[in-house]
Amino acid sequence: MRKIITSILGLLIVFGAVILAKKLAASKNQPKPVEQKIITPVFTESVKNSSTPITLTTSGNLSAKDKVELFSEVQGIFEKSTHDFKPGSYYSKGQVLLRINSDEHRANLRAQKSSLYNQLVMFMPDLRLDYPDAFPKWQTYIRSFDESKPLWPLPETSSEKEKLFIAGKNVYTTYYNIINVEERLRKYTVSAPFSGVLTEALVNPGALVRNGQKLGEFISTSIYEMEVNVNIDYMDLLKIGKSVKLHNLDRNNNWSGKVIRVNGRVDQASQTIKAYIQVSGKNLKDGMYLEADIVAKEEQNTYEINRKLLFDEHKVFIVTDTILDVAEIVPIYFKEKTVVVKGLADGTQLLSKPVPGAYKGMRVAIFE
Repeated sequence: MRKIITSILGLLIVFGAVILAKKLAASKNQPKPVEQKIITPVFTESVKNSSTPITLTTSGNLSAKDKVELFSEVQGIFEKSTHDFKPGSYYSKGQVLLRINSDEHRANLRAQKSSLYNQLVMFMPDLRLDYPDAFPKWQTYIRSFDESKPLWPLPETSSEKEKLFIAGKNVYTTYYNIINVEERLRKYTVSAPFSGVLTEALVNPGALVRNGQKLGEFISTSIYEMEVNVNIDYMDLLKIGKSVKLHNLDRNNNWSGKVIRVNGRVDQASQTIKAYIQVSGKNLKDGMYLEADIVAKEEQNTYEINRKLLFDEHKVFIVTDTILDVAEIVPIYFKEKTVVVKGLADGTQLLSKPVPGAYKGMRVAIFE
């Protein structure tokens, strides 16, 4: 019995060995798997060097070029205004911003004019006897004398003696006192020096206005100025009359301005210089915040690329015969989203979009 079992086990082992040998032989005849090479599709752009304008971007707040603070030089009751004396009211040039009651001052002026008239009438008989040639012109002046109208200039004297005679009658002193009162009377009416808008109103009709009191602020809405700070490296490039592009933060409104003044002093702390830009147009307001793009100079043989393509501060990826390569460049000027560079030859296939995990020698295919 034992011999039978042993024989069967031996036959099984031999049979298994034969099958295993056949499998090993079959595996040796199978071809080796072909290694698959991964090719990454990329986007490229062909480099074409040109002259690139270097634009300085700075910002500031608008301020009305014509702006006046209104102060009272006399005292009295605020009577009226051409429009409501309130912020936002528009006044044309010459319209009355504010009128102060001047009845008392006007009565004093009429009294002084009457006194001058009496003086002129009283010295006329002596003038006719001593200076008959001068009598007609002074007679004409007296006949045209009107106390309700501004005082006319006195007649010109034809000799030194005549002038001394007139001065001896105290006519010149009285005349210039009246001119002074007339000038002060004009200050009871404040007129708009230009067309614009009242931005601040500190008094109301019927209020007592005191001498030296601030009444408000009046600005022109036609021309504005913007003060900006520019690095001193570009100080020699800021020329008066240079064009400037202005825009709001959303860049949905644009205006054209020009440099009208450049400060002669450099700020020691920031090492910047102040430039002043003049601008006019619709939708501009005093105090509005804007950004300015000033074209400082042009760099020759340069190309502008996306800042995301730059790595290690001075390197970019290029494609050479379906192989990714690295090119060294010289950054010239950094903008918000782009950088102006030198060192790329015309026709170079520059990687236009970053590729995750990119490395030198990577096989790529240009994606059309």
